[in-house]
Amino acid sequence: MLVAEREQRQQEKEKVVNESFPPLKLSGLSVQELQDLCKELHKKIDVVDEARYDMEVKVSRNETEIQTLNQKIIGLKGARRPSLKRVKKTTDDMLGACTDNSKLMKADFKANLKTVKKEEEKREEVTDWRKNVEAMSGMEGRKKLFNAGQ
Repeated sequence: MLVAEREQRQQEKEKVVNESFPPLKLSGLSVQELQDLCKELHKKIDVVDEARYDMEVKVSRNETEIQTLNQKIIGLKGARRPSLKRVKKTTDDMLGACTDNSKLMKADFKANLKTVKKEEEKREEVTDWRKNVEAMSGMEGRKKLFNAGQ
C-alpha cells in the first residue's frame, strides 16, 4: 500500500508540473527567437526567486515573533515560588536580631585568623657590572663563571 501511495504522489507531482509548465518547443526556432525565449525564462525565474525570498523573510519574521511571544508567556507565568514555612523564634533571638552585633563580629574576626609566617626570599646582591668587566672578559672570566656554577 505504501508503494502504491508513493507512485500515486509521484504521478500527481508530474501532472501538476506538466500542467503549469508545458514542454518547450525548441525545434524550428531561429537563434534570435531562442535568445528571446531564454531572456523571458530568466525574467520568470527572477520573479519566482523574489517571491521565494519574500516568503523566507516573512517566515523568519514570524518565527522570531513566535519565539519572543513564547518568552513573554514564560516570563508572565514566572517561576513557582515555594510556600514559606513559619519559623518559631524565641524572644532572645528576636532581640539579638535587633541589636547591632556586626561591630562585635568585626572584633572577633581578626582574633580567629591564623598567623602565617613569611619565608624570606634569597636575594643576590646587586653588584655594579662595571667593576669586574676586565676581570670577567675573555676565557678566564668564563672559566671563573663555570667554576662558580659547580
